[in-house]
Amino acid sequence: MGGAGGSFCVLASAGLIAALAGCTGAPPLRTMACGAASAPDIAVSADGRTASTRLSVLTYNIEGLDWPARSGRPVQLRQIGERLAAMRAAGTAPDVVLVQEMFSRAAKKAVRDSGYPAIAPGPSRLTRAPKIKQEPLPGKSKWKHGEVGLRLKGSGLAIASAYPLIETQVRAYSRKACAGFDCLSNKGIMMGRIAIPGVPGEIDIYGTHMNSRGASKAPAVRNLAAHKRQSQEAAEFLAETNDDANPLIFGGDFNMRHSIDRFAAFSHYQPLELVHRICADPKSGCDVRMSWDGDEPWMDTQDLQFFWPGDAVSIRPIRVEAMFDGGPSGPVLSDHDGFMVTYELSWPADSACTGAGGGRSDG
Repeated sequence: MGGAGGSFCVLASAGLIAALAGCTGAPPLRTMACGAASAPDIAVSADGRTASTRLSVLTYNIEGLDWPARSGRPVQLRQIGERLAAMRAAGTAPDVVLVQEMFSRAAKKAVRDSGYPAIAPGPSRLTRAPKIKQEPLPGKSKWKHGEVGLRLKGSGLAIASAYPLIETQVRAYSRKACAGFDCLSNKGIMMGRIAIPGVPGEIDIYGTHMNSRGASKAPAVRNLAAHKRQSQEAAEFLAETNDDANPLIFGGDFNMRHSIDRFAAFSHYQPLELVHRICADPKSGCDVRMSWDGDEPWMDTQDLQFFWPGDAVSIRPIRVEAMFDGGPSGPVLSDHDGFMVTYELSWPADSACTGAGGGRSDG
């Protein structure tokens, strides 16, 4: 539940939360016909061999928690939706938004009002987790810290896209892969496969929100073990669902800030390239439009993006910037800044363009 887990213990009983769980409305779901998307600008290299275009992806934890965990959020959430819609009207919005903490009615409305033509939610409260034979987590479960054996909320995840979502898949993390108050939501991972007109094949985009540390109120050894299990399960989901021909982007709230142990465990399971690490190298040519401190800026944030090239289309980050951080993109509207990455997609110019082809639109 991100940074608000402890508030549940102080302000409400599990029974009250359960009563509220059914009062937040359905998550946004919007489908888009494959032929409805506008083609992006596509450049061809001087030698005529390579075609390329750009894709911008924002990951944003919108702090969309319900009362009593949070109060006074509807105004800021409404502004998030309105600002994204205004940016879309002006042609300056991110192409894809990965949303976390979309729990409350106001949060779901904000995502719906953002104006994206394709929207898909992540695991719901009732999405069944895979049955995995696992040892209990270290220490004892405590119902007072949210480990009550049932999920009172969905994952809070969503993908909003300017391009058709021709396929979506979701998976909840297993029952023994959560610790503390995080167990009250059905945290997991989702995939949205987008088709971009003029680009060969598709792009596989993933979002997640992983187990918190202090906010979970679970002992460090317990919440670390839960996070490690989620890292492994996320890697397995990516391996099972990603088409090797497609570039892959994986973003979200990874809850690894200032935790070497969490980052090491996650990296053990993931061969993916980390955007922060690439862009921190001055030789990369990546345009860094945000303030980074130290030699490892990825350790100072929860909000990250990873990527991997496809067999048909290569990918690299060319710009990173903060959004809704009090700067030109707008005021601070959440306890997280938005993190936007602009990627360059490139492929042989003589490739057959199938990006606007058929497939399911699962929204």
